[in-house]
Amino acid sequence: MGKITGFMEIARKDRGYEPVAERIKVYREFVRPLPDAEMSQQGARCMDCGIPFCQTGCPVNNVIPDWNDLVYKGNWRSALEVLHSTNNFPEFTGRVCPAPCEAACTLNINSDAVAIKSIEQAIVDKGWVEGWIQPEPPSHKTGKLVAVIGSGPAGLACAQQLARAGHAVTLFEKNDRIGGLLRYGIPDFKMEKHHIDRRMAQMQAEGVTFRAGVNVGVTIAGKQILADFDAVVLSGGSEKPRDLPVPGRELAGIHYAMEFLPQQNKVVAGDKVPAQLLATGKHVVVIGGGDTGSDCIGTSIRQGAKSVVNFELMPQPPDQEDKPLTWPNWPMKLRTSSSHEEGAKRDFAITTKSLQGKNGKIESLTACKVDWVKDAKGGMAMKEVPGTEFTIPADLVLLAMGYVHPVHEGLLTELGVEKDARGNVKATTDGAGCYATSAPKVFAAGDMRRGQSLVVWAIREGRQCAREVDAYLMGGASDLPR
Repeated sequence: MGKITGFMEIARKDRGYEPVAERIKVYREFVRPLPDAEMSQQGARCMDCGIPFCQTGCPVNNVIPDWNDLVYKGNWRSALEVLHSTNNFPEFTGRVCPAPCEAACTLNINSDAVAIKSIEQAIVDKGWVEGWIQPEPPSHKTGKLVAVIGSGPAGLACAQQLARAGHAVTLFEKNDRIGGLLRYGIPDFKMEKHHIDRRMAQMQAEGVTFRAGVNVGVTIAGKQILADFDAVVLSGGSEKPRDLPVPGRELAGIHYAMEFLPQQNKVVAGDKVPAQLLATGKHVVVIGGGDTGSDCIGTSIRQGAKSVVNFELMPQPPDQEDKPLTWPNWPMKLRTSSSHEEGAKRDFAITTKSLQGKNGKIESLTACKVDWVKDAKGGMAMKEVPGTEFTIPADLVLLAMGYVHPVHEGLLTELGVEKDARGNVKATTDGAGCYATSAPKVFAAGDMRRGQSLVVWAIREGRQCAREVDAYLMGGASDLPR
């Protein structure tokens, strides 16, 4: 694929960013795309490697070598068709996916991986500009009614696939706008929301009905939905946050990330948010070193925080992984996001011991260093390092430590679906009854089933679940791809 000797002749070149001083003034995307000619050159780096590990590294199994080759040859429209054959929303993944495909790229064994993520976004962005992306309504209607509950990437992918199969799909969302965490979890500076809006327009033309502001299990009974539809898909995400049970947790000024981030997204969308949580002029401490923590950092800096400190409980990973040992698997190494580069101070192997304040408001945070040592059972245990305790000012503490499982109260309790050992909705992904829950005609996909994960995994599960629902409704057969 690509140019046979391209990987030897052409160096990797990726998209750049606007300068920090400029981009922190606004809440819009700041990635600078490469011209088509340079993007085609990057496609030429794709090797004829025999076994494209990038495809198995990618959760949706994108046919990456094919569209790299097509971009190299200037056949962008065909590249878009190949890309859409496995991924409903490459403009989402091209912006927010960490690119496990690149970690698995054969070139990554001892060189720089192909710029797969950048090529993917370039293809779909060009498709929108050229008007190649149009609704794909079904040729026939089945008369079957499907409810999809939760409009994040899993729900959107599932709904679109089922609508294209001819089913009448209604997509329910508890928030006032469609998109789930794409809409209210990911800041606009990472992904602007018009990308969701135009996919919504496409899906509406394909037959999907959107019902925002409907919290199934709260504002409408889950059993009513069961009675009204032939199949129900649970794609509501994993929203129960991990808490920080330390002295002082009750003080004002300590919030979960998903109390903080959605408010700024609403403001960017033009809404008025009374008593908005703001980092302006405050010493901000973000606890949690993942993507959500990074999003809190970037948002706090744009709001004008006095300082931003980021704590991670785990040790600092190495700057570079041992590629012969880890390839083609996702490596553990230090990753510095664009938000980290904007002015946050990061520290690793830190545990919070207590929170202090006056008059009920947070003022400082006490923490210490920890070592990770093997316990008697061979597992890793955390041990405080004597003499490392310290206290820093903290006017706003944001908890971005991940999510433990979906919210059980309401819909899941009402439906009585079985849960796995981690508290997720129990459903298998292979064998008979894929994605089916213990409740009749109820299916589950995405984070609600697998736990907190990536957008690309959610899209995969939404697509696969759609095929299983289609087969269930049509007597065991489905033409949808898995």
